[in-house]
Amino acid sequence: MNDLSSFRHPRFARTYQKVSADSERRGTAEHLDRTLAGLTGRVIEIGPGNGMNFPHDPPTVTEVVAVEPDDTLRELAEQAAITASVPVQVVAGHADALTFDDASFDAAVASLVLCSVPNPSHSLAELRRVLKPAGQLRFFEHVRSNNPVIGTLQDIITPVWSAVGGGCHLNRETLTEITAAGFEIDQLDRFAYRPLKFAPPHTHILGRARRPS
Repeated sequence: MNDLSSFRHPRFARTYQKVSADSERRGTAEHLDRTLAGLTGRVIEIGPGNGMNFPHDPPTVTEVVAVEPDDTLRELAEQAAITASVPVQVVAGHADALTFDDASFDAAVASLVLCSVPNPSHSLAELRRVLKPAGQLRFFEHVRSNNPVIGTLQDIITPVWSAVGGGCHLNRETLTEITAAGFEIDQLDRFAYRPLKFAPPHTHILGRARRPS
């Protein structure tokens, strides 16, 4: 297994449980339901964190393989997997080097994680590799604002934000990264909401993409 030490953010991980619960109450739960609705078959999820998505997986999913690099968050995800309504296997690893065969998953989930992976283009290339032809990528991510003033502010804040927020980047153009990785967008919703009380509204994208056949 690759060294995971650079992917660990213990201080952030210890606060994430409380932060994610507050986020769910403020609307994230509804967006996760939309993100995962209709998923079927064997699913890979990168960066599941504490397993917040697991209760939202529909019964048509036969297995979730959740790849989490952080020790603290992975332990929380393992606990969440016990009570999940679908079979969930939590494994140590990171999205830039997935240890799975080509075309071995029916669908992939990237939920509030592409903001924090070291290299989103690598992570998306790996997801494309392990997806079967015509396999779906479900995504729910916050992205850089189209408003020039807000976008510039995000650029300025991001270095400090990333340092204290587990590597999170406020200013990534994730939709561009998804299409550049060779995915075809089938469905897209772009909207703003305020997932945390202490944070301003963030622009998010939620949708479905497909690995071409």
